[in-house]
Parts: sequence; C-alpha cells; structure tokens
Amino acid sequence: MTDAAETPGGEDYLAALAGVVAGVDSAARRIAAAQIDELRMLAAAGRLAEAQIAQRNARVQVHDMALRSIAAEVGGVMRVTDRTVQRRIGEARTLVEGFPATVEAWEQGRIVRGHAIAILETGTSLPAEMWAEFEQVAIPRCERDTPNRVRGELEILAHRMHPRSFAERHEEAAAGRCVRIVPGRDGMSDLIATLPTVIAEGIHDRLTQQARAIIDTRDERAAARGDAGVASGREAAQSDDGTGNGDGDGDLATVIATDQRSTDQVRADVFADLLLAGTPALDDTRDTTAGPLGAIRARVQVLVPAATLTGEDDGPCDLAGRSAIDPATARTLASGAQIWERLFHDPTTKVTVSTDSYRVPFGMRRFLQARDQHCRFPGCRVAAIHCEVDHTHDHALGGRTELSNLAHLCHRHHSMKQFTAWRVRQLQGGVLEWTSPLGRTYREDAPTPAVAFTPAAPSPPPPTAPAKPAPF
Repeated sequence: MTDAAETPGGEDYLAALAGVVAGVDSAARRIAAAQIDELRMLAAAGRLAEAQIAQRNARVQVHDMALRSIAAEVGGVMRVTDRTVQRRIGEARTLVEGFPATVEAWEQGRIVRGHAIAILETGTSLPAEMWAEFEQVAIPRCERDTPNRVRGELEILAHRMHPRSFAERHEEAAAGRCVRIVPGRDGMSDLIATLPTVIAEGIHDRLTQQARAIIDTRDERAAARGDAGVASGREAAQSDDGTGNGDGDGDLATVIATDQRSTDQVRADVFADLLLAGTPALDDTRDTTAGPLGAIRARVQVLVPAATLTGEDDGPCDLAGRSAIDPATARTLASGAQIWERLFHDPTTKVTVSTDSYRVPFGMRRFLQARDQHCRFPGCRVAAIHCEVDHTHDHALGGRTELSNLAHLCHRHHSMKQFTAWRVRQLQGGVLEWTSPLGRTYREDAPTPAVAFTPAAPSPPPPTAPAKPAPF
C-alpha cells in the first residue's frame, strides 16, 4: 500500500514538502548571514594589511608581505591556499567598500549571493566613480529575477554606461581570440576557443542540432542500413561466386543500432569529426555536398535596437538575454535576415505592444519571441527559439490563441506545467504568475527590452498665418 506521504497532492505529502521547503529557506538565510560575516572579515583583513603602510610609512612591498602573511594565517583556518585567500580578500574589499548598497541589499534578503557576485563582476568593468550609480540601477533589477537571468542585462547595462563605446572595446578584445589546450586527467584534455560570443553560440547551436538529429534518427537509420546491407550482401554473393563480400552497410547498421551516446558525447564527437575530417562520421550522406547533418545551419537569437541598425548607436546588442554582442556583428547578422518586422514598445511600460506583421499567426510567434526572449518559467533562460509557444490557459479548455494567453516554455517546463501541480496564469503586460503545489507564488515579468525608448517632446505647432481679408 502506498504511503500517504508519497502521494503527490495528498495532505501528508504537502505537509512533508512544506517542511522541506521551510527548512531549506531557513538554512539559506543562515548561510547568507555566515557568508556576509565572512565577507566583512576578509575585507577587514585587507584593511589590516593596508594599515601597515600608514603605521610604518613603508613601501608597497611591505603591504604585500603583510597581506601574504595575513592570507596564509586565514588560509590555515579556512583550509585553502594563501593565494586563494588573498584573491578573496581583494574581492571582499571591492564589494564591501565599492558596492555597499549591494551588500546591504544582500544582508536584508532582497538579493542573494549570486546577485551580489553578478553586480561585482559586471560593475567593476566601469570606472570606480560610476559604481554607486550602477548599483542603484542594478539592485532593483536583481530583486525581480534570478542571478543567471539578470547577469546578461547587467552586463549590457554596464556596457551602455561605460564612457568608451562597446564597439571600440570589443575590437580590442577580439584581437585576443585564440585556441588553447589544457591537459586533463586520464588521457583527456580541454580544447578552449576564445571567440566572439555570437560565433561561439552559433557553433554550440549547430553542434546541438546535429547531435539531436543523430540521436532522434538512430532507429530509423539503423533499419535503413540493415535493409541496404542485406540487399548489397546478396548482390555481392551473386557477382563474386558465393564469396559473400558485402559493402559494410551491415556493420554500420550495427554501429548505429548500438549507439547509446548522450547528447554531450555526440556533440563532442561531431565537433571532433568536423574539425578533423570535415563531416560527421555517422552522416549517411557524407559523400554528398549537403547531407542531412551538413545542411543544418546555426541559429542565434539577437535583439538589435533600431538605432544600432542605422548606425546612430554603437552600444551592445542582446544575445537572447545571455550576453552582449558587438554592434558590427549584429548589423552583419541583420543584413542577411530574410524577414524583417518592426516592434513597437509602449514608452511608459517598455512592453512590446504590437507588430506590423500581416500574417497574424506567424507574426504573433515572432512578437512573442521578441517579448519573451527565453523560457518564462522562473530562473530558466533557454532561448525562445528553442522553446514551445504554450497556451497559458489550455486551448482544449477554451483558452484563446492570443498574445495575452501565450508564452514560451522550454520542453522541460512545458511538461511540468502539464503533468504536475504547478499552475500559471498570465496577467497584463505578459506577466506570468506561477503557483507551486504548496501555494507559493512566483512572479515572472516579461524581460526588459535591450533598449528603452523615451518619447521626444512634442514639437511646437507652426505659426498660424494671418487670415486674409475676404474679397468683395
């Protein structure tokens, strides 16, 4: 007999789940308090080392030796190396002294450690005198979303605030592109390519598509190869006087039928095949110029402000809420786009409100891609082009196919919405309100557009010409 505590939706199950969630929440608060205490102590260690110069009127070398000594002492307690402690002391001082409002928000529970690290790492790309201005904008944004979601937006925010143009800084960074190898264990190594973000994303997307194509067609290809192997074997037996020499299709069918590789493994193998041989080993039409795998092309989802397209703005563009890309690359991608649609944003709410697409269903999908950018389950950032458009209120239950009832969900969270007790409703402005089995609610706002439009002041009306006297 099934225990009541194991029955999803039962009272005992929900009570047990509530206890687990409350325990995790309590533990998270205690961990955050301990992390902040440690952060302040590490910052104090850095100030103590710096004080040695003031007391002794010493050179920088004295400060460095004092910092090394303190780091070694603290490292003995933390059981990490002195180099690691010294690096963490530097980060702690920067966060505590350079971003005090961020530490305060973390202490109050408005944000978590991941938010603080994201603000630190993106904000320090700006001159120190701009850090306070940056965190005043960044903290409210962090309060509404998870660290992995907000990081890309903070990066773009920092790029737009920077006194030097993003295009100029990207050009300098691109000069450092390279490929390097890092030896690993057990005969394995990491091959690392440092490339412009859009190129790296495109490579990963094409490898993923090809890997999925190989995995999804295993049975079909094995059966086709098996039939071809039997036929070719019979022909060889007849032409070679019973020697039975076939063309190897049966062996390949066996290889395909026993292929149990994961997506990561297939992706790595296809990557190696493409670089070493120019084609995936299991592409059935690899001898032709455009086989099924070879015909797959990379896809990236980029939000490009109109001002960037016209050259009026050289700020960064948004790669599906993940990170920034340079405007020159965005313009190059845009020049090859076969379909264009203008998107209009409400100047007050910054929410996309309409598109000039003629074909409504197709235009609605593209409209939603621009609005959602990624999966709309809290914390998920799978790009919208890899998601499914879901009816918030099920179509089978009367939900209409309209913008206010549609949102992107990845396969994982679409299935969870269908087969678990998680529920969602859509509010005005594309806001989703998710309710967990315990009744907890999680608000999921539509992503902020990569560029905000400010309506220009209305032009004064032209002067009215004096009325001419009526003729007699």
